[in-house]
Amino acid sequence: MAGNDWINSYLEAILDVGPGIDGAKSSSLLLRERGRFSPTRYFVEEVITGFDETDLHRSWVRAAATRSPQERNTRLENMCWRIWNLARKKKQIEGEEAQRIAKWRLERERGRKDATADMSEDLSEGEKGDSVSDISAHGSNTKSRLPRITSVEGIEAWASQHKDKKLYIVLISIHGLIRGENMELGRDSDTGGQVKYIVELARALGAMPGVYRVDLLTRQISAPEVDWSYGEPTEMLTPISSENFMHETGESSGAYIVRIPFGPKEKYIPKELLWPHIQEFVDGALNHIIQMSKVLGEQIGGGQPVWPVAIHGHYADAGDSAALLSGALNVPMLFTGHSLGRDKLEQLLKQGRQSREEINATYKIMRRIEAEELSLDTSEIVITSTRQEIEQQWQLYDGFDVIIERKLRARIKRNVSCHGRFMPRMVVIPPGMEFNHIVPHDADVDGDAEGSEENNPATPDPPIWSEIMRFFTNSRKPMILALARPDPKKNITTLVKAFGECRPLRELANLTLVMGNRDVIDEMSGTNASVLTTILKLIDKYDLYGQVAYPKHHKQSDVPDIYRLAAKTKGVFINPAFIEPFGLTLIEAAAYGLPIVATKNGGPVDIHRVLDNGLLVDPHDQQSIADALLKLVADKQLWARCRLNGLKNIHLFSWPEHCRTYLSRIASCRPRHPQWKGSDDGNENSESDSPSDSLRDIQDISLNLKISLDGEKGEEGGTTDNAEDLGNDIADGKNKLENAVLSLSKGVLRNAQKVGSSEKVYQSNVSSKFQVLRRRNHIFVIAVDSDSNEDLLEVIQNIFDATRTDRISGSMGFILSTSLTISEIHSLLVSGGMSVFDFDAFICNSGSEVYYPSSNSDVMFADSKLPFVVDGDYHSQIEYRWGGESLRTTLVRWAASIVDKQGENEQIVHEEERSTDYCYAFEVKNPGLVPPVKELRKKMRIQALRCHVIYCQNGTKLHFIPVLASRSQALRYLYVRWGVDLSSMVVLVGESGDTDYELLFGGVHKTVILSGICRGTQRSLHASRTYPLEDVVPFDSPNIVQTTEGYDSNVIRLALGKLGIIGG
Repeated sequence: MAGNDWINSYLEAILDVGPGIDGAKSSSLLLRERGRFSPTRYFVEEVITGFDETDLHRSWVRAAATRSPQERNTRLENMCWRIWNLARKKKQIEGEEAQRIAKWRLERERGRKDATADMSEDLSEGEKGDSVSDISAHGSNTKSRLPRITSVEGIEAWASQHKDKKLYIVLISIHGLIRGENMELGRDSDTGGQVKYIVELARALGAMPGVYRVDLLTRQISAPEVDWSYGEPTEMLTPISSENFMHETGESSGAYIVRIPFGPKEKYIPKELLWPHIQEFVDGALNHIIQMSKVLGEQIGGGQPVWPVAIHGHYADAGDSAALLSGALNVPMLFTGHSLGRDKLEQLLKQGRQSREEINATYKIMRRIEAEELSLDTSEIVITSTRQEIEQQWQLYDGFDVIIERKLRARIKRNVSCHGRFMPRMVVIPPGMEFNHIVPHDADVDGDAEGSEENNPATPDPPIWSEIMRFFTNSRKPMILALARPDPKKNITTLVKAFGECRPLRELANLTLVMGNRDVIDEMSGTNASVLTTILKLIDKYDLYGQVAYPKHHKQSDVPDIYRLAAKTKGVFINPAFIEPFGLTLIEAAAYGLPIVATKNGGPVDIHRVLDNGLLVDPHDQQSIADALLKLVADKQLWARCRLNGLKNIHLFSWPEHCRTYLSRIASCRPRHPQWKGSDDGNENSESDSPSDSLRDIQDISLNLKISLDGEKGEEGGTTDNAEDLGNDIADGKNKLENAVLSLSKGVLRNAQKVGSSEKVYQSNVSSKFQVLRRRNHIFVIAVDSDSNEDLLEVIQNIFDATRTDRISGSMGFILSTSLTISEIHSLLVSGGMSVFDFDAFICNSGSEVYYPSSNSDVMFADSKLPFVVDGDYHSQIEYRWGGESLRTTLVRWAASIVDKQGENEQIVHEEERSTDYCYAFEVKNPGLVPPVKELRKKMRIQALRCHVIYCQNGTKLHFIPVLASRSQALRYLYVRWGVDLSSMVVLVGESGDTDYELLFGGVHKTVILSGICRGTQRSLHASRTYPLEDVVPFDSPNIVQTTEGYDSNVIRLALGKLGIIGG
């Protein structure tokens, strides 16, 4: 192109267009329209409205090949504007992200100061701990308690010590195609390395002494586009053939893939679309675990359920599921992120091609990040592959901070209060590998490669050898091997430059670059094609023909042979990536006897520390790379020593070693599991007292029900570390409760034959009530968050009217689920002329309390005589990581800091009369002046405070409850505790509600959305959501219906008819 005048005209056009760009017409205008060219219209139509930076390389190729100068200029100008617009967009996004990061860092620093305000002791050097990976959230440095085993004999000794244990472990990985044999790795982005890892982990754990059963829970897929095997409900994984770890097997022992049906039937969908169906998976998985626990109890538990020793979620979606299951079952949770959302978000934003909103729309990244934050809230252990993952990736999250974690660890070691703050334990456990099939050739150590061939003349060379050797003039020289995609992050170009500019290295060695598979470079993605083209140009520049191999094709099964070839020539494996999260290829290379040269950034540091089989380099230092390679190739003694070190220590990355460390970490967790008596102890053939008996009779068999009006506060809120205090509180009222149970049982069983002891009366009552609960057809959960008590009473009455016939017959029960306190519920029902005995249970204080109606004066609160009894067992379920009184003190101090614009009047006031041991309630004076829920969650997490934050009652109330408590989790508790079938529940909600509204959808229960209720002002609570409601609620599910108009009894009955609950 002659001259640059056109640039000035376009810049002037840009300034002239201004904000009117979006309103441009779509009519086409080409530069070839002589005399009528409009720069403004061209820029608007051809650049802004249609630019796509992904095809810039192809556009350049087409433009360069165009013969017509005018058309070529047109294409090149178009490209220039695309590039300019991309740069402008990238700069804008970078600026916005820089501001966000600066704000986040400021918030984190303030959070640290707030968190340490109550922990004012300064740490001495001796109290700062060893490293992040050795942190225990509840105790001592694990290095001293769990020494690393450094020999195969040591592993065998450990195995003999644990062979008598019989553990049940649950692993969860819900996306992708998972099966035990012939895994379709690489079929799509969801079926990759994680699938291979999780299947091998399950198989390896199942073969370990002390492990009786391992269940890998995933999605059942019966879609025509995938193999039928993914629709099989159960698949047993073939045990690892290892004599070292054979142990006694049982009827249900071993490792299994268990596929849970959830989501769209007969359709395989990507992981980004699975989020709305997580609740359904949780309910299905919960049912499986409970049933399997009972089966294992009969086989190895002496009749008592054998609960999982841990539930381990893999990736964010499974972490979210594991958190809910862990809360429902009160068992420890483990989490492995594999790939983290915040890290991916940062990388995508740095590219500048998409805004945060566009990224979220594509990847549902904000929902994924929230799931990872929840996993931090609830996990006892977070397993990572490297320290880099902890220090650089997890450090991006609100719920994890290395400095606060070190502070908490030091205080725990000194047995000093942490003031209600908790951090998960970060543990580095590198992925395991199976090395049984790998047999390094000893001849390589002695340098007798040729002799080895002569001794085995009948053994043909693998085909891939000749494919590589054909590139070399002298194939006997040591081979420098790099195995990576042609991606800029892999830094292959720097390796080629280092090789090309170091003459001694070129004279001593050949270079082999295995860079995936390709047919035509132009058909590769733009980035990969660019890298590969650059490499080919460098080979030409340094005249490396005959010294560099770059095969076009290889199979996955060829990779071991490629390693063998490099080892045979006494070569070196190199990974020069700028950052390597782990470095699995380094372990593979070491297993075949190859010394390594690797980047000093990321996982290779940990691998080198264990194997000591090579050198680390700065990937940006070309000379350092060349020097390290030359040193290993030229110094045969160093090469042999690195080879032997790798082979000697490689078992530390084996699956048995991985599993041993894994099980040792699980053993360090405080055991947690349901503590009450099983719900199916009754006689299956027992007769019920009356078909109209309902869930409200459960108070007759309440073993640990703590008597209270409103859950009034005890001496201090419970936490996982003061469970003994809760036990003492329960024991203090034991005699009174036993008398109450006996008295009430006599009233209920007045027509039963008298028995010889109160214990027999109690057991008889248990057996009858369980059968009644199981015969209930449906239980209606009224979870409408109405703006007024009058509307709520109207809704309740309309529901009663719609189900009148079935309600009178006793086939239906009712639960009221609300943010109100139990005393407010009592006043509400009295004002509406209703009886508490119209309901089976009450879920109060946003899901932090469960009450049952009671007619026995001995179990009522002594002063008020309100007819309720609180379920203390539920409190033992939700108290995990509850900060108690220390949290309340922090919240009161925070509330006092929220004032109006004049800085005078407090906007959030603590309501002591509405607060309970497990719900701290605050009144919001002006909802418009307080932070949204997502900001409050962030503030709590930054300070290591784990709780569930809920705005309720149209934003006028603010509740802080345990992180594992919610109204939806309370329903799962009723299933686990009393056997109430979740699929028999019908949850009724309004068009909007409290900020826990989304949790009431999904699952196996039915949902009815009542039109016209909660339609207006409550929606403002959800205006600042982190992600759209559609990302988490399956509105297209057949289990969800919405009334067409209003919520009168006829409309409700019609909606229930659509669900098949009652006749329409």
